Amino acid sequence: MANTIFKKIIDGEIPAKIVYSDDQCLAFHDVKPQAPTHVLVIPRKEISSLAEAETDDAALLGHLFLVANRIAVDLGLKSGYRVVVNCGVDGGQTVDHLHVHLLGGRGLGWPPG
Repeated sequence: MANTIFKKIIDGEIPAKIVYSDDQCLAFHDVKPQAPTHVLVIPRKEISSLAEAETDDAALLGHLFLVANRIAVDLGLKSGYRVVVNCGVDGGQTVDHLHVHLLGGRGLGWPPG
Protein backbone atom coordinates (compact mmCIF):
# COMPACT_ATOMS: atom_id res chain seq x y z
CA MET A 1 0.00 0.00 0.00
CA ALA A 2 1.26 3.49 -0.85
CA ASN A 3 2.20 5.89 1.93
CA THR A 4 -1.06 7.89 1.89
CA ILE A 5 -1.78 11.22 3.52
CA PHE A 6 -3.71 9.32 6.22
CA LYS A 7 -0.70 7.12 6.98
CA LYS A 8 1.38 10.29 7.29
CA ILE A 9 -1.18 11.69 9.75
CA ILE A 10 -1.09 8.45 11.77
CA ASP A 11 2.72 8.63 11.82
CA GLY A 12 2.67 12.29 12.91
CA GLU A 13 4.36 13.48 9.71
CA ILE A 14 1.40 15.72 8.83
CA PRO A 15 -0.53 17.66 11.48
CA ALA A 16 -4.26 17.16 11.91
CA LYS A 17 -6.94 18.52 14.23
CA ILE A 18 -7.41 15.26 16.13
CA VAL A 19 -10.64 14.66 18.05
CA TYR A 20 -10.10 11.03 19.06
CA SER A 21 -7.27 8.52 19.20
CA ASP A 22 -6.88 4.97 20.49
CA ASP A 23 -4.81 1.92 19.61
CA GLN A 24 -7.14 0.98 16.71
CA CYS A 25 -8.08 4.27 15.09
CA LEU A 26 -7.62 8.00 14.79
CA ALA A 27 -10.26 10.67 14.11
CA PHE A 28 -9.68 14.21 12.91
CA HIS A 29 -11.47 17.11 11.24
CA ASP A 30 -11.52 16.99 7.43
CA VAL A 31 -9.51 19.81 5.83
CA LYS A 32 -12.20 20.21 3.13
CA PRO A 33 -15.39 19.88 5.17
CA GLN A 34 -18.65 19.11 3.38
CA ALA A 35 -20.75 20.03 6.44
CA PRO A 36 -20.23 22.20 9.54
CA THR A 37 -19.00 19.05 11.28
CA HIS A 38 -16.94 16.73 9.10
CA VAL A 39 -14.69 14.27 10.90
CA LEU A 40 -12.79 11.35 9.39
CA VAL A 41 -12.35 8.16 11.41
CA ILE A 42 -9.50 6.01 10.08
CA PRO A 43 -8.13 2.67 11.20
CA ARG A 44 -4.47 2.56 12.16
CA LYS A 45 -4.33 -0.72 10.24
CA GLU A 46 -3.72 0.00 6.58
CA ILE A 47 -6.76 -1.22 4.64
CA SER A 48 -7.06 0.44 1.25
CA SER A 49 -10.87 0.38 1.08
CA LEU A 50 -13.94 -1.36 2.42
CA ALA A 51 -13.67 -3.70 -0.58
CA GLU A 52 -10.32 -4.90 0.79
CA ALA A 53 -11.54 -5.52 4.36
CA GLU A 54 -11.51 -9.14 5.46
CA THR A 55 -13.52 -11.23 7.92
CA ASP A 56 -10.79 -10.69 10.53
CA ASP A 57 -11.44 -6.93 10.29
CA ALA A 58 -15.05 -7.20 11.49
CA ALA A 59 -14.37 -5.99 15.04
CA LEU A 60 -12.26 -3.11 13.74
CA LEU A 61 -15.00 -2.04 11.33
CA GLY A 62 -17.54 -2.08 14.15
CA HIS A 63 -15.16 -0.08 16.32
CA LEU A 64 -14.89 2.64 13.65
CA PHE A 65 -18.68 3.08 13.67
CA LEU A 66 -18.89 3.10 17.48
CA VAL A 67 -16.15 5.74 17.58
CA ALA A 68 -18.04 7.82 15.00
CA ASN A 69 -21.12 7.68 17.24
CA ARG A 70 -19.09 8.64 20.32
CA ILE A 71 -17.64 11.63 18.48
CA ALA A 72 -21.10 12.68 17.28
CA VAL A 73 -22.29 12.69 20.90
CA ASP A 74 -19.18 14.55 22.08
CA LEU A 75 -19.63 17.19 19.35
CA GLY A 76 -23.30 17.68 20.21
CA LEU A 77 -24.87 16.41 16.99
CA LYS A 78 -28.18 15.88 18.80
CA SER A 79 -30.46 16.39 15.82
CA GLY A 80 -28.68 13.80 13.70
CA TYR A 81 -25.68 13.02 11.59
CA ARG A 82 -24.59 10.87 8.67
CA VAL A 83 -21.86 8.22 8.53
CA VAL A 84 -20.48 7.46 5.06
CA VAL A 85 -17.87 5.09 3.66
CA ASN A 86 -16.88 5.77 0.05
CA CYS A 87 -15.49 2.76 -1.78
CA GLY A 88 -13.54 2.98 -5.03
CA VAL A 89 -13.32 5.73 -7.63
CA ASP A 90 -16.99 5.59 -8.64
CA GLY A 91 -17.96 5.60 -4.96
CA GLY A 92 -16.07 8.87 -4.42
CA GLN A 93 -13.07 7.47 -2.52
CA THR A 94 -10.10 9.82 -3.01
CA VAL A 95 -7.60 8.39 -0.49
CA ASP A 96 -6.66 4.71 -0.65
CA HIS A 97 -6.99 4.16 3.10
CA LEU A 98 -10.34 3.07 4.51
CA HIS A 99 -12.06 5.97 6.26
CA VAL A 100 -15.46 6.79 7.73
CA HIS A 101 -16.92 10.26 7.21
CA LEU A 102 -18.97 11.70 10.09
CA LEU A 103 -21.07 14.59 8.78
CA GLY A 104 -23.45 16.80 10.72
CA GLY A 105 -24.35 20.25 11.92
CA ARG A 106 -26.93 20.90 9.19
CA GLY A 107 -29.76 19.10 7.43
CA LEU A 108 -28.39 16.52 4.99
CA GLY A 109 -30.50 15.84 1.91
CA TRP A 110 -31.25 12.52 0.30
CA PRO A 111 -30.20 11.10 -2.04
CA PRO A 112 -26.60 12.21 -1.58
CA GLY A 113 -24.31 13.11 -4.50
